[in-house]
Amino acid sequence: MKDGPDISRIGQLIGDPARANILSALMSGKALTATELAQEAGVTLQTTSGHLAKLADGGLIRMRKQGRHRYYALTDDEVAGVLENLMHLAAMKGHLRTRTGPRDPALRHARICYDHLAGDKGIALYDALIQQGHLQETGDELSLTRSGESFVEEFGISLEEIQSNRRPLCR
Repeated sequence: MKDGPDISRIGQLIGDPARANILSALMSGKALTATELAQEAGVTLQTTSGHLAKLADGGLIRMRKQGRHRYYALTDDEVAGVLENLMHLAAMKGHLRTRTGPRDPALRHARICYDHLAGDKGIALYDALIQQGHLQETGDELSLTRSGESFVEEFGISLEEIQSNRRPLCR
């Protein structure tokens, strides 16, 4: 066996369909209970508890107690970024599930994907910023144009703030 990071362990954790559904449900950035996650995963509460323990042991999720309830969330932005990239890769290679996005039509319309705007409204905003010349795409790189810099500053967003929050594109 070779030395270095064991990506097979992470792959096994994410690769189980019920655990993949649990992780996908947590992409909203909202902490959820085991009961809510069981519904999302389509498995029993007892089965969900086992999956949650494995995900926590693997460092992908964290648990927080509040009163008598336990809430689960993704460990950090890195986990969310990896999941977003895997979702993008799966979609690009044609590996799609039958149920895409949230069940609730309002959430599909304008939703938050972990910590950024997504859904139909997010895509419309992105497309409009490209069409109006405020954003420029070059391969996988996305940059503000001069008019884009002026546009965001009118909203009170500093260019330094934008630079400090750079993340890979989520498609």
